[in-house]
Amino acid sequence: MIESATSLTQLTQRAHTAALRSILSTEAALLICTSYIDLHRQVAQDIDTEIETALERLGPIAAITRTSVAKLLEHRKLRHPLSVLPLLTHAIETGNPRPAMPLSAVHLLWWTSACYLDDLADANGARISGELTENEALLASVITGNALPIQIVLDQNLPESVRSALVTEILNGWIIGVDGQIDDMRGDISRATRASVIETYRGKSGAPFGMITAMAAIFSGASKEKVELWREFGYIFGILWQIFNDQEDILSGRDEDLLNGTVTYLLASVLDDAPADSRDRILGLCAAAGRSAAAREELAGLLRTPVALDRYRAEIDGFRAEAYRILDEVGGDETYLPVLRHLVDHASQMLLEAELGVVGAVSAA
Repeated sequence: MIESATSLTQLTQRAHTAALRSILSTEAALLICTSYIDLHRQVAQDIDTEIETALERLGPIAAITRTSVAKLLEHRKLRHPLSVLPLLTHAIETGNPRPAMPLSAVHLLWWTSACYLDDLADANGARISGELTENEALLASVITGNALPIQIVLDQNLPESVRSALVTEILNGWIIGVDGQIDDMRGDISRATRASVIETYRGKSGAPFGMITAMAAIFSGASKEKVELWREFGYIFGILWQIFNDQEDILSGRDEDLLNGTVTYLLASVLDDAPADSRDRILGLCAAAGRSAAAREELAGLLRTPVALDRYRAEIDGFRAEAYRILDEVGGDETYLPVLRHLVDHASQMLLEAELGVVGAVSAA
């Protein structure tokens, strides 16, 4: 009996040791990631599990809502894995990304909702492949971006003051983000400047990224000063990401920003730099772009002159340098800092190339 008990104890200890090694092995795997894509590949399933758990918490009383949200998430998948941003923020502060997994779910839910609402506001691509009506998807997006993120935060085993701070970040993220989006929708190109567009970008794109980086810093136990540094990093990253998104729209050939009359940073820059006798011509093209493919084509060409893109590239580099400066001031874990810098580099890419055939078109107009 003694030998049997000893053997059982040894087996239990071995099983415990094996389980511990398995956990440590998983953690170690995260430590060797060299890019944000590697990190996302390792945690994507865990983020999905967090969201599935949040949906299950809705319970049988909200079965229709749960199904509708699941359909919205399925058909509005984000193309870029930016849900790693809170993981990287937390990892830089603590050396471990995993505790911030719930915040990655919050980030993904927030952006799924926001992207649908943005498409709805643009009256473009708002349908969900016949799975949901426009009104059903609208209601589902409210739950997706508001109720579920707050529910995830409230479910965390954290001091009440920390949970309250995190919920406040979600609320403020929506308020500032919507304010920026409305400002963007009301944009008047005749009055736009580089500075005014950047202020709009800080709201519509910077606020949600500032929200999630601040949340991850709070979650990590960082000081108030660190939280504000992370918030500002998120704002700068959001500006970079909006500029990246603007370029993708041009490269897609859809020119939705020109079609919708959106005042982009590149457009404001070209108008800022245009000679006085060319402004009226550019403004006329902007006014006609919503109904004229020829006007959109000519305007798109003006946005891609070598002079315009050289200045654009220099300004993107300036925002990247500011993001780097903040990361240098933040400091932290040297395993994950290079990964976040890689994400900043990705957002800072110069995607557009000059169309040489339109050199001097503005001054000649």
